[in-house]
Amino acid sequence: MATIKLTKNELKNQKDALKMYQRYLPTLTLKKQQLQTEIRIIDARAQEVRARRKMLEAEFTKWIAVFGEPDVFKPDMVKVSNIRKGTGNIAGVTIPVYQGADFSRGDYDLYATPLWIDMAADRMEQALSLDLEADVLDEQVRLLQIELRTTTQRVNLFEKVKIPETKANIKKISVYLGDQQVAAVVRGKISKKNLENAVRKAAQEAAE
Repeated sequence: MATIKLTKNELKNQKDALKMYQRYLPTLTLKKQQLQTEIRIIDARAQEVRARRKMLEAEFTKWIAVFGEPDVFKPDMVKVSNIRKGTGNIAGVTIPVYQGADFSRGDYDLYATPLWIDMAADRMEQALSLDLEADVLDEQVRLLQIELRTTTQRVNLFEKVKIPETKANIKKISVYLGDQQVAAVVRGKISKKNLENAVRKAAQEAAE
C-alpha cells in the first residue's frame, strides 16, 4: 500500500476515489455478465452450425453413394472466391459478422460428368458456407473472451484491491484527524487552565 498524506485534502481525494470505484463497479460487473452470456450464446450457435455441417456431409456422402460414383466428384471443383463480412458490436467490442460467401467452380466437362455433379457442387457450397460461418463465430468468441479477461481483471481490481484499500485509507486518515482534533482540544483546555492559573496567581500577588 502506498504512503498517503494524513490530511483533510487527502481524505477528500480518497472519498472521491471510493465514490468513483463504487459507481463504475456495477457497470463493469454487468458488462462481465453480458460478455459471459454472449459467449455462451455464440458458442452454442457455432456448435449448432457445425452439427448442421456434419449432418449435411453425412447426407452428401450417402447421396453420392446412391449413384455408385463416389470418385467422380472432386472437392476442388468448388472453391471460395470471396467471403462477405460485416461488423457488429457486443458490449463495446467490434466483432465480424458472417454475411455469406461467393464460390467459383472448376471447369469440368458437362458431357463427361454425370448430371448430379451440379447438385453435388451446390451441396458443397452449403457445406463450405457453414464452415466459414462457424469460423467467424469462433472469431467472435475469441474477441469477446479477450474483452472478458480485461473486464474481469478490472472488476477484481476494483472489488478486491482498490475499494478495500481506499476504505482503509479513509479510516486511517479519519482516525488520525480525529486524534489530532482531540489532542488540539486537550491542548486548548490545558492552555486555558494555565492561563487562568497565571491570571489568578498574578491577582493574588497584586493583592499582597
